[in-house]
Amino acid sequence: MVTAVSVLAGMQASPATAARPLSLFDFFGGGRPRPHRTIHAPKIPLPRPRPAEAPAAKTGKLSAEKPAEGEKPAAEPSPPPAPKPSACRLALTEEIAIAPSIPDIQGPGGCGGSDLVRLDAIVLPDKHRVAVTPPATLRCPTATAIADWVRTDVAPLADKLGSEISGLDNYDSYDCRSFNGIAGAHLSEHGRADALDVHGFKLADGRSIVLTDRDVSRDFRESVLHSVCTRFMTVLGPDSDWYHEEHIHLDLMGRHNNYKICEWDVLDPLPKIAPLMPAARPEEAPPRAVAGKEDGNKGDAAKPQAAEPAAKAAAPPAVPTPKSLKQARRRGR
Repeated sequence: MVTAVSVLAGMQASPATAARPLSLFDFFGGGRPRPHRTIHAPKIPLPRPRPAEAPAAKTGKLSAEKPAEGEKPAAEPSPPPAPKPSACRLALTEEIAIAPSIPDIQGPGGCGGSDLVRLDAIVLPDKHRVAVTPPATLRCPTATAIADWVRTDVAPLADKLGSEISGLDNYDSYDCRSFNGIAGAHLSEHGRADALDVHGFKLADGRSIVLTDRDVSRDFRESVLHSVCTRFMTVLGPDSDWYHEEHIHLDLMGRHNNYKICEWDVLDPLPKIAPLMPAARPEEAPPRAVAGKEDGNKGDAAKPQAAEPAAKAAAPPAVPTPKSLKQARRRGR
């Protein structure tokens, strides 16, 4: 204890120690720690400049991980294989129609479909093309049915008109909408790419054949009617409803027991001039003056007989007398 006090006294008396704060090293000896010597980092030599005759360095990004020596780099994953074409797609060749495949459509509310094609033209047996204007987006079976109908039935009918068919007027094909565009109705076959609305045909001589035109040959329109009703499940035209007065709707909608709907009235032409006056009087008819005189005589003879009841009915009622009033009062009691 005496030693510690003496040490403290000595430290207080030292002027060097009074100028700095005390630390544990002052009590237990050793003084303040000596500073370490500065450590100098070794100089790293830089690479020499690239020789001018050296090949140019590649600027492409190197892969983060280099394969080990003798190890082959990992192959990139291959894309999924494309779906195999359907039997319909294989059968619908360019000898029948120009109809390239298009991607499947997945629309809202069940719209769209798979195995779709864009029907650009139909190739007739003589290699002549019938352009579809505008091109129709259809399922492959529907496009095949349209192409076969034009090739087999419509082309011979057009030949009877004295020309060759050169175009099909597409009124509507794929359209994501309800039946007749009515809100809340079920999905139309147009929304499934299963329907085509045909407005008419174009002939090579420049004529246009509108299927709903009354002035077009009735035989031609009736022949088309029988043809489409045989091939398609639904046929709607004039007089089916007012939505189909200007085109013919065709689709392949399946129903129970293969039930078909064929509603298309082939209407007669309207008269050029409406009849305003009655037809001329036949020569064998009696003269108008004689007929009028005879009718007048008959009327005069019948007048006395018909006038009596009329006169009685028009006579004023009799004025009641005081005697008759008294009798009426008695009956009322």
